[in-house]
Amino acid sequence: MTGPSTTIPATASRPTAAPPGSAAPRLRAPRRHTPGRPGRSVLLTVLTVVVLLYSLVPLLWLLIGATKTQRGLGRSFGLWFDGDFALWDNISRTFTYQDGVFGRWLLNTLLYVVVGAGGATFLAVLGGYALAKFSFPGKRAVFAVVIGAVAVPTTALAVPTFLMFSRIGLTDTPWAVIVPSLISPFGLYLMWVFATEAIPTELMEAARIDGASELRTFFRVALPLLAPGTVTVLLFTTVATWNNYFLPLIMLKDPDWYPLTVGLDAWNKQAYAAGGEVVFNLVITGSLITIVPLIAAFLLLQKYWQSGLAAGSVKE
Repeated sequence: MTGPSTTIPATASRPTAAPPGSAAPRLRAPRRHTPGRPGRSVLLTVLTVVVLLYSLVPLLWLLIGATKTQRGLGRSFGLWFDGDFALWDNISRTFTYQDGVFGRWLLNTLLYVVVGAGGATFLAVLGGYALAKFSFPGKRAVFAVVIGAVAVPTTALAVPTFLMFSRIGLTDTPWAVIVPSLISPFGLYLMWVFATEAIPTELMEAARIDGASELRTFFRVALPLLAPGTVTVLLFTTVATWNNYFLPLIMLKDPDWYPLTVGLDAWNKQAYAAGGEVVFNLVITGSLITIVPLIAAFLLLQKYWQSGLAAGSVKE
């Protein structure tokens, strides 16, 4: 039995023609999100600007403060210049004050960085390469020790380190600052992770088949591949050693062996001592001179640092 059928007019399936003389309506295409292109976020932009200001305002204050005299620091607004531009005079006085002890502190800091941070980087590269590419009994225990050492703050180890060094007679010597700086648990862990992904095992096996020794394989094959990670660890250890304050403070008594951090703090404390000379303008100028080498190091090694941090983030 056949039911009633519904006849659809032929005009219903055809688009309605536009009246003569009128423009055809345009349909707006939906917006498509381009892959790999992040969308705009007002909140993220505001937070970025806040963090940028938080980072740059102290540097701006330091730069402006270094152009003022001691009297100008007290009579002018902190983030604006004084009438007397004394930057070059402050720099000259900083290097000549107290018989030029600032230059000695600068050389001491360079010594601690070159020997301490450089040695810490070299040991981290050696240890990270060995832990990443060789299997030996107790490797899991070593991993646990490294992770535990990363979690312990360096200030918690300062007093035990002082007691140990005082027993062997190394306090008030440069070795009291250099030897503890040679150990960088974070640098070792970073190189361990980086070497695991950066050095193909097949490449090492090919070098061994060609007759290369383990030492030659490391220096000729592995070390060039570890360059980005090495520079990253070097930057971290350099900043940590350059800004090290608490360890030299408790280890050193002779001002001739002070680094810049402890020396500038001693100048700052003169204002609170009886009969001490107030030299806040020299402290600010010395602080500005102190950060210049770090800024230069980051600008020169920025591309290696960024590639070192990004290594291993994408799995092929």
